[in-house]
Amino acid sequence: MSLLKLRRRPEPVVALDDRDRRLVWRISALLLDYPGEQTLAMLDELSSAVAELPEPVRGHLEGCLAHLRATGPIALAQQYVETFDMRRRASLHLTFYAYGDTRKRGMALLRFKHAYRHAGVELDDSELPDHLAVLLEFAATVDPIGGERLLGEHVPVLELLRLSLSDSGSPYSGVLAAITSTLPPVTTADRRRIAELAAQGPPEEEVGLEPFAMDPLTFAASEGRR
Repeated sequence: MSLLKLRRRPEPVVALDDRDRRLVWRISALLLDYPGEQTLAMLDELSSAVAELPEPVRGHLEGCLAHLRATGPIALAQQYVETFDMRRRASLHLTFYAYGDTRKRGMALLRFKHAYRHAGVELDDSELPDHLAVLLEFAATVDPIGGERLLGEHVPVLELLRLSLSDSGSPYSGVLAAITSTLPPVTTADRRRIAELAAQGPPEEEVGLEPFAMDPLTFAASEGRR
């Protein structure tokens, strides 16, 4: 399996300061969102922001921007769905890799919800809290420390996603390379975890995600009664 080669990710030649890291997170959040009219209307603004970043991070993001400019909106939408919604190894939901759609995933999702609530953010029901674009937006605009902590806890998943996108030739692989360049390097333990996730794949038991949208205390109490 090609993912098990665990190729080293590109490391930035220039260290990013806090402002640049938050800019990378903000731009990446927008690029990893569904490519609707609002996102596509911001391409000039995003290009200007990317131009302020140092290499090699700038180059990682410019590749995705060029693809968005050169591809029609219908094709972009289809590619996005095929890339992130139809492939189990390229999900943008970070807890999916370890837990799939199983009940165990509930407590992992609550970890995100607690972090958001602690920072004064309340998510609606339109997206699960572990979606990478949601977490990046949170880290860039609300709580850089808490957001970076959550991103750092999921370095193996982010690296696995980068490898998967790179192997499939996706233009979004550069966005993941930019994100991982803002985080600590992959450790030996991380590489073991990446290999495990790649070999096992997400669990396939499907139970529905309705409990994960509950209030954390309500969900915990319901689990305690089982």
